[in-house]
Amino acid sequence: MARPIWTGTLSFGLLNVPVSLMSGERRTDLHFRMLDSRDHKPVRYERVNADTGEEVPWKEVVKAFEYDKGSYVVLEESDIKAAAPESHETVEVETFIDAIEIDPRYYEKPYILVPGKKAEKGYVLLRETLRNSGRAGIARVVIRTREYLAAVLPQGDALILMLLRYPQELVDPAEHKLPEGSASDYRISARELQMAEQLIDSMSGKWTPDDYRDEFRERLQAIIRKRIKSAGGTTQVDDEPDAPEETTTNVVDFMSLLEQSLKAKKRTPAKKASPAKKAPAKKAARKSTAKKAAKKAPARRKAG
Repeated sequence: MARPIWTGTLSFGLLNVPVSLMSGERRTDLHFRMLDSRDHKPVRYERVNADTGEEVPWKEVVKAFEYDKGSYVVLEESDIKAAAPESHETVEVETFIDAIEIDPRYYEKPYILVPGKKAEKGYVLLRETLRNSGRAGIARVVIRTREYLAAVLPQGDALILMLLRYPQELVDPAEHKLPEGSASDYRISARELQMAEQLIDSMSGKWTPDDYRDEFRERLQAIIRKRIKSAGGTTQVDDEPDAPEETTTNVVDFMSLLEQSLKAKKRTPAKKASPAKKAPAKKAARKSTAKKAAKKAPARRKAG
């Protein structure tokens, strides 16, 4: 069973619904290793100094921003931490809008919000209200060290958290040379429009995602399996451990909270656990992660 990215709360008005954030996509790309064609040994990549060609130890590597060609400003880890949002596990819904108003270009990455134990009522309440009203909750959420804009949307029995792009991340179509004006400006006749519409009608159908498959990947996988079989190779797959059990939650008077939210028209942040209790675990986790990263971090080799 997949692991949750984090376990926290979905907050709107004065209501806080315990949830787990789960990935809503599955990567199916095929990954390849680079080998030396002469002896089929893995090619190792190293970090090298662009001038001396000498390998640079990880402890000597720093982050820098190139503000001009060949000119850099070095950033300390403290600078990056100061700019990063406070790490917390809350999907904070700030407003609700008509879902149809969201330009599809803003959609970036889906996640699934899974309710905690005894939190089903609040979860279903929000899900059905969004479905009946045709609205989406616009929220902010911190995933790892970055704050994202997101939309909370109903999808079947689930609440989907769709990460959104910021406006500055989109390219304005006006930056490109596009054909402006009406069809008549390009000498497109009424008959041509009619025939194009008829063609589209004849090719129209219902959207059924399962009808589409990555045929290139499937063919490539078949070739790989054939090569493995001919070489007598085998593959091993380790099952992922079960996700930790969600914590129980208290019974909530939703009607009272809804009435208070409507009167106050403001949100109360979710209650946070005592820092004294959580700090040691987080510190230990950071140390463990740092050690693992140091062991697994691949060396890089200068191109060319």
